[in-house]
Amino acid sequence: MPSSEAVIRRPRADAERNRLRLMEAAKAVFTERGPNAALEEIASRAGVGIGTLYRHFSTRQALLAEVYRHAFEQLAEAAIQLSLALPPLDALRAWLRLFVDYIATKQVVLAALGATGNAAPAPASGPTVTSVMTDLAERAAAAGDIVLNVDPIDLLRALMGVANVNNGPGWQANAQRLIDILIEGLRPTR
Repeated sequence: MPSSEAVIRRPRADAERNRLRLMEAAKAVFTERGPNAALEEIASRAGVGIGTLYRHFSTRQALLAEVYRHAFEQLAEAAIQLSLALPPLDALRAWLRLFVDYIATKQVVLAALGATGNAAPAPASGPTVTSVMTDLAERAAAAGDIVLNVDPIDLLRALMGVANVNNGPGWQANAQRLIDILIEGLRPTR
């Protein structure tokens, strides 16, 4: 006999694929077209109908909030995967590149939500990002790849500074170049 508690069912595989494609398409379309991008274009780019978009995300705000949450989850999960797959310095560099992409997504989502007059979603990303960054930097230092004579979070502050000061076209390329400059500055002198 079934319990009185609601049974939580996992979405079908095709429904989950559609949801992920919608989030990726939304991220791209909002980046290209701005905060007032047509939801129909997002659905079309994801290869689904507008009804499918609304089945997954009842409002523009719900879609934006989920894009933001998903980007953060990907950033956090990437640290684990990169740590397993790459040497410590390469993992640090690759994760910092993903962090720049996360900042870009966050800016798009905040701009789009601001255009609709809604508050920004606020996943508690600070503690996780701090922990991940510290772990990656400490691993690179333990391997002898860098000398950790700064707070690891200062690397993130520098990247966020580029994004906030120069968030026009090209800021991401500037931030990506800054990663290599920052890491080179932490390399041990030989």
